[in-house]
Amino acid sequence: MNRFSSSIKSPALSRSGTIALAAAASAVATAAWVEYKARRAERDNPPAGDFIDIDGVDLHYVEAGEGPPVVLLHGNAVTHADFIASGMMDRLARNHRVIAFDRPGFGHSSRPRDRLWTPAAQADLLRAALERLGVERPVVVGHSMGTMVAVAMALAYPDNVRSLVLIGGYYYPNLRVDALLTAPVALPVLGDVMRYTVTAVSGRLMLKKMAESMFSPRELPGNFFPIISREMMLRPGQLRANAEDAAFMMPAANAMSKRYKELTLPVTLINGEDDLVIESKDHSARLHGELPQSELFLVPGVGHMAHYAALDRVVNAIDTPLHAVPLDHFTSMTEDDLTLDTEPEMGRR
Repeated sequence: MNRFSSSIKSPALSRSGTIALAAAASAVATAAWVEYKARRAERDNPPAGDFIDIDGVDLHYVEAGEGPPVVLLHGNAVTHADFIASGMMDRLARNHRVIAFDRPGFGHSSRPRDRLWTPAAQADLLRAALERLGVERPVVVGHSMGTMVAVAMALAYPDNVRSLVLIGGYYYPNLRVDALLTAPVALPVLGDVMRYTVTAVSGRLMLKKMAESMFSPRELPGNFFPIISREMMLRPGQLRANAEDAAFMMPAANAMSKRYKELTLPVTLINGEDDLVIESKDHSARLHGELPQSELFLVPGVGHMAHYAALDRVVNAIDTPLHAVPLDHFTSMTEDDLTLDTEPEMGRR
């Protein structure tokens, strides 16, 4: 009886064991391939700037130009090279000292696991780097997730930021489905396995579509991927940084939104009217309503990457001495203005 039972179960056990071994071998092979691609991407795309060690973080930054300082903080998925592809770095360097950082975990900057990399933690790190570099009271420009770091810096160090230029920002704790979907990738162990296997593969399949959705309704610029390496974006370390930042967005926005009225510096908000990633009325327009010293510019026919299509508007916001304008010259726009008035004049109702 026992021998008969054993003879029935053995083939099934053998098949399941074979499948498990094949799956494990496939996962190991995929992980090795992902690691190879990551190391090759870093060799093919060496650091374009310099490094500064701040509190155990190797922080990579690119600097150009001379004049009043401007700091550029990129969003998720990309690196400092986003500001090169958009033309912003070259344009601003004509009249400014421009510093573009790779935020922790992006590009060539490290992201130690000894702390939670909230927007506030990133702001502290970047402020320490600016002190070390001798940068005083810069205009801080942030795009997407970079806007949260910029606002966190202004809240924590109000005397050390001249003004903010915020592009396509997320400011209030609205539900983010993408944050929920990517949350497992941020976890230790499980996330590590995913980043070297399923997420590495799915990311390569979805990357172009994701980039197109960021630029929609405009076309994906032809220079985007040549300048911003696909493989650098898909390295396991950067996928972890993306996932962690996405996971911190809602709680960070919830905490910071209670303090926005503490901001007294000039703030320029720029948003694509057709942004499919972050809805302007729920975020930029709402923040504009809270800040009497702010201006809001909605750019028609433009999506999340407004700094590509509205480079002149971004540069003007940096160059215009808003800090010299009396606060009573600023007014809030009405909801009707949001779809009609893309070039508002200060003081007009």
